[in-house]
Amino acid sequence: MTRLAIDTGYLARTLKDLLEIPSPTGYTDTVVRHVSRELKALGLDVELTRRGAIRAIRPGKRPEGARAIVTHVDTLGAQVKALKANGRLELVPIGHWSARFAEGARVTVYSRKGGYRGSILPLKASGHTFNDEVDSLPVGWQYVELRIDALARSVVELERLGIEIGDIVAVDPQPEFLDNGFIVSRHLDNKAGVALKLAALKAMQEADVVTPVDIHFLFTIAEEVGVGATSVVNHDVASMIAVDNGTSAPGQNSSEFGVTICMADQTGPFDYHLTKKLAELCVENDIRYQKDIFRYYRSDSASAIEAGHDVRTALLTFGVDASHGYERIHMHALRSLAELLTAYAVSPVHIKRDFEETADMAGFTRQPTEEAEQELTPAGK
Repeated sequence: MTRLAIDTGYLARTLKDLLEIPSPTGYTDTVVRHVSRELKALGLDVELTRRGAIRAIRPGKRPEGARAIVTHVDTLGAQVKALKANGRLELVPIGHWSARFAEGARVTVYSRKGGYRGSILPLKASGHTFNDEVDSLPVGWQYVELRIDALARSVVELERLGIEIGDIVAVDPQPEFLDNGFIVSRHLDNKAGVALKLAALKAMQEADVVTPVDIHFLFTIAEEVGVGATSVVNHDVASMIAVDNGTSAPGQNSSEFGVTICMADQTGPFDYHLTKKLAELCVENDIRYQKDIFRYYRSDSASAIEAGHDVRTALLTFGVDASHGYERIHMHALRSLAELLTAYAVSPVHIKRDFEETADMAGFTRQPTEEAEQELTPAGK
């Protein structure tokens, strides 16, 4: 086995710290600084793009053919769409999530004068006033509003607070870490991925492992709006694993335990050879895994490919129940995925041709096309 032991105490503490930092897409400076400090504490130098995507390279035996592991630090949130005559705020979502999960959320709206606390409420929030209409109100962002916990009874008073159209709204995560290993919170997508990746790096640093190629630890800041890994992948990277949430739900094969290897999402299949290698590493290292396909899902891998990066991509996930809502995961999945990342980082490079961006046919990969052997009689007869 080549997997390394993961410090789950560090993983949990790191996740708690990340969840405490509001970071909806467009408001990620604070979490970028936090993750950068943690990477430096673990011994890596940090590079930032202009907007704040993070690249930290752990040197291996050679830079060419590098392996990248990418997670995103941004989360879902909302923006102020309009200041309403009743002193409340109309909202639009940041990222794709239902207003059903926004109802009742405690939030902070960031104005030019600072943050104000508030609650997202349905337009008809009081049964004492609206009777059964509270249950018949449709679900949608046009049917909720943000009530500010400040003197805000009109547009004029909202303007006096410094609140403007476009202000960012961060939703409280409300995390719970249970003794049985379950973790329940908003924004586990993808702060859990960031935490487990840092835990994998910690294990690699403490074991002083030598990898065959450089490992690029990448953190993106706009995955929830589809931008993701467009501008943080450099030309040395030959393969990239995105770490994100898997959807454990009826009709899906994902699980809150072990690693879920995504074989395809709405953008199409992931790289045949890379996903095959990851499944083999699970078997060799006694890591529980399952495979799944996500129909309404895209990740950092898609944005990298669409930006023109010629890299092999795969998606490793930890099963999340009620994704983009009030989510639940289990530490078993986080630990298993971190273990797989360590095994992958130290595994040999089998496709040596990937050291070059372009080359001739020598060493090009092969996929099996021969006919499978069959037993044409019933088993046991």
